[in-house]
Amino acid sequence: MKSKHLFYLFLAAVMLIVCRQGAAEETAISYPVEGRRAMVVTGQELATKEAVSVLKNGGNAVDAAVTAAFVMAVTLPRAGNLGGGGFMLIHDAKTKETVALDFWQKAPSGASRDMFAGKDGRADPKLTRESYRAVAVPGTVAGLALALKRYGTLSLNEAMAPAIRYAENGFVMNAGICADIRSYEKLLRSHPATTRIFFKPSGGYYEPGDLFIQKDLARTLRAIAKEGPKAFYEGPIGGRIAKQMKENSGLVTRADLAAYRPVIRQPVATTYRGNTVYSMYPPSSGGVCIAQALNILEKFDMAGKGHNSAASIHLVAEAMKRSFADLFAYAGDPDMVHVPVRALTSKAYALKLAEGINPSRATPSKEIRSGNVSVYEKNETTHFSVVDREGNAVSSTYTLNGNFGSGIVVEGMGFLLNNEMDNFNTNPGSTDSAGIVEGEANAIAPNKRMITAMAPTMVFKGGRLLLVTGSPGSSRIISTIVQVVLNVIDYGMNIQEAVNAPKVHHEWMPDELRIEKGISPDTVRILRGMGHTVVLKAPMGAAMSILIDPATQTRLGAADPRREGMALGY
Repeated sequence: MKSKHLFYLFLAAVMLIVCRQGAAEETAISYPVEGRRAMVVTGQELATKEAVSVLKNGGNAVDAAVTAAFVMAVTLPRAGNLGGGGFMLIHDAKTKETVALDFWQKAPSGASRDMFAGKDGRADPKLTRESYRAVAVPGTVAGLALALKRYGTLSLNEAMAPAIRYAENGFVMNAGICADIRSYEKLLRSHPATTRIFFKPSGGYYEPGDLFIQKDLARTLRAIAKEGPKAFYEGPIGGRIAKQMKENSGLVTRADLAAYRPVIRQPVATTYRGNTVYSMYPPSSGGVCIAQALNILEKFDMAGKGHNSAASIHLVAEAMKRSFADLFAYAGDPDMVHVPVRALTSKAYALKLAEGINPSRATPSKEIRSGNVSVYEKNETTHFSVVDREGNAVSSTYTLNGNFGSGIVVEGMGFLLNNEMDNFNTNPGSTDSAGIVEGEANAIAPNKRMITAMAPTMVFKGGRLLLVTGSPGSSRIISTIVQVVLNVIDYGMNIQEAVNAPKVHHEWMPDELRIEKGISPDTVRILRGMGHTVVLKAPMGAAMSILIDPATQTRLGAADPRREGMALGY
């Protein structure tokens, strides 16, 4: 009898272990397979699942990333896109090479510095955000196709098959996408083609649980899958974009589309406490800002000051102020203006900036100006991260700019166009829609790339991949990524703790320290006593991140709870 009880106890224990493993897969927590793992973290559940399926079937990290990006063009329309642009860091585990793929949008050839200026010389926000003139030349399709061709193993047709399926057959809408549509109803009802897609034939709302079918988008995707990016930039799709532009005073022409090329650049690089940090090169201002802020903070004992203490938050804020002041002066398209990347990310320059920080008193932003670097010269985006079993990795951020971009759908094609021209500065010294103060280097010019804070980032420890991260969130992208890196390296957090932890943000102008809920009231009181103007605002960013355990090489994924998303491994 006793042995029978022992047998049942043993059986129950085995069943418990099996159930726990199954539950782990269902809740997006990965578990080891032969001591190694693959991990995908995106802002949309279906995109994550399809990317993991690619990895399970032998595809690499780039195959999975491109598949996820095209799926989100169908299932996450506020940010996933064909009509926008973005950036991708790609790490090749075999060659140890890390490259930065720039498929960012460009101003059309007919753009001019004062194209949005009214009689008072100021730009009309409606023109810069919701008009056909707000549309820049899209880069997503060309960029994803190039990534796949050069670094992937799948054909474009194979990588796009899941996206085509979801567009053709539909997918079940969740509460998030339904809420997004309602929140941007006015914009989406401004254009008949857009209204036909995002609202029912009766004019009513889609509800959670409804099937969302996009036949026009399916046809567009099939054309791209069959003919490649030429279908988009030189074929019927591009012809339809150009025709609609011409009819509505837009500037993007067939020649602009045909001339578009993504660019492979070297990433911005620095070290932080012995770890190598790679991030995006300009026209991303984010990579340079992140590197500069980390270089400044390296001069201080952040771990000794404690996570989210008044002392550590103060230092983060002061470092960010100085980084954003330099962004104002120097950020721009490196193919059009000189951006002193090497000087801005130099350790010597960071030391000079760090020496100007008072550890017990905030420096008023009006007293901070961009530095003389010549002597050192030598809300709405989505991010996804992928690491495959061989250690290849992708960190990518892409966007339409605002939620649903310009709100303009290309007639009969089923996809939204960006409003990225708003990221240029039409009045140097003023603030854009994201609250970022920009300088002359980012003024509008024909064929120029506008700046952005988007900054896919990777960290290496002893030459081995440690962290893959990135975030949406406009200017808050920069501070979000800096704090994830600090949380992992200085404070020893696991990746979910590092992503979940309350974040703070300071971008020089306006002179305010923005915080999320979760910062201690006593800490806030001390910060105000140090001279900071502290404001509590909505959650910032959504750092979809992967941490690789240095000892076991186990991949650990974290989807940021600030927005919907999923981390899934196998």
